[in-house]
Amino acid sequence: MIHPATPQYIKETLRARGVCVVIPTYNNASTVGQVVEASKAYCQDVIVVNDGSTDGTSAVLDGIKDITVLSYERNRGKGYALKTAFRHARKQGFAYAVTLDADGQHYPEDIGTLLAANQRHPGALIVGKRRMDGTEQSGGSRFANRFANFWFWVQTGRKLSDTQSGYRLYPLKKNYALPFVTNRYEAELELMVFASWHGVRIHEEEVNVYYPPADQRVSHFRPGKDFARISVMNTILCVLAVAYGLPLRLWRFLAKVCRTVYAALFFGFFSIFVLSPLVVCYVKFGKNSEKKQRRIHGLIHWVSRFVMMRHGIPGTRFSFKKTDESEDFSRPAVIICNHQSHLDLMCQLVFSPKMIFLTNDWVWHNPFYGAIIRNAEYYPVSEGLEALLPKLRSLVERGYSIAVFPEGTRSKDCRIGRFHQGAFYLAEQLGVDILPMCLYGPGKVLPKGVHHLNKGPIYIEVGKRVGRTELERLGSLREQASWFRQAYIRKYEEISNRIEQDV
Repeated sequence: MIHPATPQYIKETLRARGVCVVIPTYNNASTVGQVVEASKAYCQDVIVVNDGSTDGTSAVLDGIKDITVLSYERNRGKGYALKTAFRHARKQGFAYAVTLDADGQHYPEDIGTLLAANQRHPGALIVGKRRMDGTEQSGGSRFANRFANFWFWVQTGRKLSDTQSGYRLYPLKKNYALPFVTNRYEAELELMVFASWHGVRIHEEEVNVYYPPADQRVSHFRPGKDFARISVMNTILCVLAVAYGLPLRLWRFLAKVCRTVYAALFFGFFSIFVLSPLVVCYVKFGKNSEKKQRRIHGLIHWVSRFVMMRHGIPGTRFSFKKTDESEDFSRPAVIICNHQSHLDLMCQLVFSPKMIFLTNDWVWHNPFYGAIIRNAEYYPVSEGLEALLPKLRSLVERGYSIAVFPEGTRSKDCRIGRFHQGAFYLAEQLGVDILPMCLYGPGKVLPKGVHHLNKGPIYIEVGKRVGRTELERLGSLREQASWFRQAYIRKYEEISNRIEQDV
């Protein structure tokens, strides 16, 4: 596996996530070649917009291979250059674009920093917050940045420390203002303001910056004319903030409240007043039998499929894939899955009613569905694996698979945690295969420690069984746990790269 710090890893991951690099340039013949070549070391897909340059910029770009150059004769401004590049990138199927200036102030080495932020905050607009320590920034530039930061806060209610940074990663499918932004450099602020109004998360990530000596700097800023234009733009944006931005923010807040209330009422009502009493009464009255247990599991399976596949969770899209289409869960196995959310059990139960879960005590005593869990032959891990083995062996003999979360607890940030050895010990003692499942999305829709529902996709992939012979070849239980964790890290990154192009 390529180490994440290497340029090759960054290059491959940018391609997998649909990220290109955009470099607008106007009369930067002395620096643009070096910036483009350095960017190519980290990204295969570099788009340069030659914004009507009149110096030797065109000749420099003609000498660089394997880049896309978009040119036009008359200088139209940075905003126009960005719009041209973004439209081209969308037509080519890119989901994100990293923008950096051609004057050499941005370090292409920090493309990896923005990529890492994109992986942590998919769908967000990432702003490269410039490290100003030791730099010689002009007084006018400092004032312009503070000026823009203030108006951004007035217009959006959000505080950012560097709204003037041109080093950014844009989610191209969320550039809502693209048809309306102006052609000059203030377009970058407009894109952020509209993104904020539409609920796009904006995250700042520190990047390095280089300012050449004052006598070597190239600036196209015209103080009087440009400040007048920016003042008019801010006046318009303030009006739109009240007439357009504020209603959008209110609508999103109400929609989130409605989604959460609907889901809470749905789960609370059906769990406490319908399913739990039904299951308890069904178990209490009449003779307990294998047929009765199968019906309970069948009911849980049906409810899980209804909730996940019939939009029982508002704002989500559920999908799944079986790596082996012949997998029908008829042969018992120890099912392992990464753990993100309280929604995880239902995601797995859509496949088969013949699953038994080992849970923690919180789930076992859950006020909503604890009664269902306890009467469905699910068991708390706190009883100890040795004490549980006879019960689990009986369940396996009856054709049930045992589902375990090897991480032991939900992940706060969806990253794959350390795998414990218990699941692999059970598979060894019960003489069954390991059947891996990999989840994406529940931890973003209902994160650990959060009490409201977010919108987003939920996806689960069923991998291929790993039989006893292959497990023994992997080595000890610790080695098995480590091997599977690394496999999950790779698989989760692969799934994330694919899905997060559309979030």
